[in-house]
Amino acid sequence: MRKRDIVIAAAALGIAVAVALTVLSGSSLPTGAWGLSFRKEGAPPIGNAGIDQLRRYDAAYIGDTTQKTIYLTFDAGYENGSTGKLLDTLQKHQAPGAFFLVGNYIQRNADLVRRMVKEGHTVGNHTMHHYNMSKLSDKAAFSKELQDLEVLFKETTGQEMSKFYRPPQGIYSEENLQMAKDMGYKTVFWSLAYVDWNNDAQPSRTEAMSKLIPRTHPGAVVLLHSTSQTNAEILDELLTKWEEMGYRFGKIEELFPTVTS
Repeated sequence: MRKRDIVIAAAALGIAVAVALTVLSGSSLPTGAWGLSFRKEGAPPIGNAGIDQLRRYDAAYIGDTTQKTIYLTFDAGYENGSTGKLLDTLQKHQAPGAFFLVGNYIQRNADLVRRMVKEGHTVGNHTMHHYNMSKLSDKAAFSKELQDLEVLFKETTGQEMSKFYRPPQGIYSEENLQMAKDMGYKTVFWSLAYVDWNNDAQPSRTEAMSKLIPRTHPGAVVLLHSTSQTNAEILDELLTKWEEMGYRFGKIEELFPTVTS
């Protein structure tokens, strides 16, 4: 092997080692859509960023995995008549939910938003326009997306918005997480979800239950879409099943022990 080739090979090896050490040390986070890997039925999944990595940015995707607690979260980009039934079911089970809302939802569904607040649910920030926030590298533009929603929420409810943020489509960057943290926000991902968002291909009850129940695990942060008619139909049965399995329903504030309700 020629000397030049040896130098190139050594340099390539050095880069590979550096990348491996970066991953192992957890010193950086990938940019992209939030993802999960389920290795064993009933066990917590592995996220594409670790618990400790996320904690540096006041972010979380799962709760205490030694406790049989489930955290119910709902993403709401628009309203199609399902949210009222979801709220009825949550009230029946005395289960707190966290609703991550966008601007047009609050503008068009003020009564439902006020009901969420009145019944003790958390309303979180899903941004004003549901952009891919990882493309907003400018801090002022990023902040405006969250702050405009805060203003709209206060105008609608008379209350300050809770400082919980969920990136639209789960797309994030390390820079985004830092900017959210700088604004006082806690970023909430999830550890359990299924394909419930496509209203042109809603899953059946059997399909939904078969996706959710086997993957249920202690500390689960469940993502459901409030636009799903299937979710509205099965939520009572689903919560009953989880109660029979020994789970309780917690508020997302519990994911961040220093946060008070």
